[in-house]
Amino acid sequence: MSRLNSVRAILRAGAALAALAAAPAFAQDHDANAAAFAQAAEEATQAVAEETGEITVTARRREESLIDVPISMSVVSGDALVRTGATDITALQDKTPNLTLQIARGSNSTLIAFSRGVGQQDPLWGFEPGVALYLDDVYVARPQGAVLDIFDVERVEVLRGPQGTLYGRNTIGGAVKYVTKRLGHDFEAKARVSYGSYNQIDLIGQVTVPVGDILSIGGAVAQYWRDGYGENLTTGVDQYNKNVLAARLSAELTPSDNIFVRVSGDRILDTSLPRHGTRLLPNGTDPIYAPTDSVYDTRAGIGDDNRVETKGLSATGEIGLTDTLTFKTITAWREGHTDTLIDFDNTERPTLDVPAQYDDRQFTQELQLLYEGDRAQGVVGLYYLNGRASGAFDTVVGLLNTTTLTSGTVLTKSYAAFGDLSFDLTEQFKVSVGARYTKDDKTGTVFRRNYTGIRSPVFGNATAVPGLIRTDYTNSRSFEKFTPRVSVSYQPSADLNFYASYGQGFKSGGFDMRGDAVFTPTTVDGYEPETIDSYELGMKGAFLDRTLFVNLAGFYSNYKDQQVTIQVPALPSGIASFVDNAGKADIYGLELEMRAVPSRHFTASAALGYTHADYKEFLTFIAGGTTPVDVADQRAFQNTPEWTANVSATWSEDLAGGTIAFTPSVSLRSDVQMFEIATPALDQDGYALVDAALNWTSGSGRYRIGIAGRNLTDTRYRVGGYNFPGAFTGNSIIGYYGPPRTVTGTLEVRF
Repeated sequence: MSRLNSVRAILRAGAALAALAAAPAFAQDHDANAAAFAQAAEEATQAVAEETGEITVTARRREESLIDVPISMSVVSGDALVRTGATDITALQDKTPNLTLQIARGSNSTLIAFSRGVGQQDPLWGFEPGVALYLDDVYVARPQGAVLDIFDVERVEVLRGPQGTLYGRNTIGGAVKYVTKRLGHDFEAKARVSYGSYNQIDLIGQVTVPVGDILSIGGAVAQYWRDGYGENLTTGVDQYNKNVLAARLSAELTPSDNIFVRVSGDRILDTSLPRHGTRLLPNGTDPIYAPTDSVYDTRAGIGDDNRVETKGLSATGEIGLTDTLTFKTITAWREGHTDTLIDFDNTERPTLDVPAQYDDRQFTQELQLLYEGDRAQGVVGLYYLNGRASGAFDTVVGLLNTTTLTSGTVLTKSYAAFGDLSFDLTEQFKVSVGARYTKDDKTGTVFRRNYTGIRSPVFGNATAVPGLIRTDYTNSRSFEKFTPRVSVSYQPSADLNFYASYGQGFKSGGFDMRGDAVFTPTTVDGYEPETIDSYELGMKGAFLDRTLFVNLAGFYSNYKDQQVTIQVPALPSGIASFVDNAGKADIYGLELEMRAVPSRHFTASAALGYTHADYKEFLTFIAGGTTPVDVADQRAFQNTPEWTANVSATWSEDLAGGTIAFTPSVSLRSDVQMFEIATPALDQDGYALVDAALNWTSGSGRYRIGIAGRNLTDTRYRVGGYNFPGAFTGNSIIGYYGPPRTVTGTLEVRF
């Protein structure tokens, strides 16, 4: 189906849905409609000038004022992201101190996340993120398909530092919570259409329909198209294009004041063309290996097939047992499949090509008991995860006519018991104590084999000649950890909170799916967990009659046994991989966020982050040696700029029966290394991004017209890369880049 026909089909379907959904609304009386528009107008006004009241968050699994929570965290509303032209959650890294959120190298929808120097760049099955992603209260275990677009979202909460007590074993660096809005019992609908640079077309529709007094049904659908920023000079197709269809459907049942049930499902299909990157260095004088004129162009010849599908279903139930006790259950299932291609040499030749596929599924069950008393609050609970992550890929070294097939599976069962309780010792002093016990049972199966020929039978070459089996094992291990957390708060007033906290984080060990038992026989034993001890001092306050809000935090972390993936060329098998538990590191820094609201016509905000991350010990094996060597003085943290900053402001005025608002912003990031070993050709120097948005909202709040420009100075900056130098790998040093300058116009209508 052509894009034009697809647009027509979606518009017809959307019109039919809107007409069907609007029927109950027309049956409502005039006062109800007026109240709905008044509410929309109020929301629009708040979008222009941030409300000076409380910001409510759920960082501790219960609703609290942001000022009361003794955790360094940022909160960004979905409306604020949409108004500035952000299309997915990676835009949060420009607004949030000490955060890196990027699309993974060679991918369109795989998420790479780091916070305060802690994360995981390698999205291979079996490896787990260090910054956890939550879709509402559901943990998303795999990074594939996790670059969530900004639709049907109320707010995003970014929790910094280990959150192991309430959010589990893989929140050693923090957590990102994508929070959708409850449907409620009022009819609501809105549609958003955007057109922008590179033929960007966004079509988004949302609707909530009450059915009687106790049931509401809601849905949202989004289709994103965009031509590429560059071109594949070998095949003629686009590079860095977008073709994503996303949908979410939910139903909420409220049979009584103390019972709430929500069932929701979501599906994301990404058929964007593969991102192959661009060569940064030539390979001798052969022109086929020369870098392209544009950093968005490529000469990759591996192919143009790419498909990522993720879907999930969850059920949440809340029962008020008493005035102070609530029982909550969260049951969820998620599944994903990825077919992708990575051309490491970026030429029409199969010098270093990797076709790959990934499959994952997870089932989770969480039970919570929440207590809200006059002087004590808290939650205790149980958690269970049953997951399976598997995949396969070929490493094709065309100059040697060899291929290495790698395939495997990791089965995980995780059990946890947790609790977090807060006590008001006096009106000013509060203490919070939490802990979590986690036990992970993992079974890893890894198979690697050499073939003569281009690609293995698994990826279509039935004539490939099988050779040496390099790895073939199944092994099981269990990992368990007790992770405590404690904090003390002093609140001299309702608008000021000083706090100190200690927390411990834990990321489970596992098995290296690339592990080569010929080069590293110990790979069959797996790798150990990593842990972090984090200390934090902070202040949150509202000043000058709540026209100035300041959040300040300083932190120190002791990081042990960090899991670092090392990949090196290893002939004739192509690439050898091993996972080091790197040893010890100290990380310290600060975070400052400020928001000023001196009048309804002007707001300003600023954020500053500083991270100093230093290896004290980094043990690894050198040149096939059997004794680990400390190379701490030769290693640095990857994806961790020392400085991050953002400044923005909004001027608004009444105009033509509505409000017009202008919002410029500047974000800065200092130098960053892509890997632990410095690679001058690949590492990114510091850079600044300039954005601006202009929005007009009608007085009723029904209409919004906006135009947003991002990266207005057209800065070129790398967000990822690969480093495989050498003759037989084509001296493959390739980079992936963030978007160029784009301008997008938007029309939004509320019904």
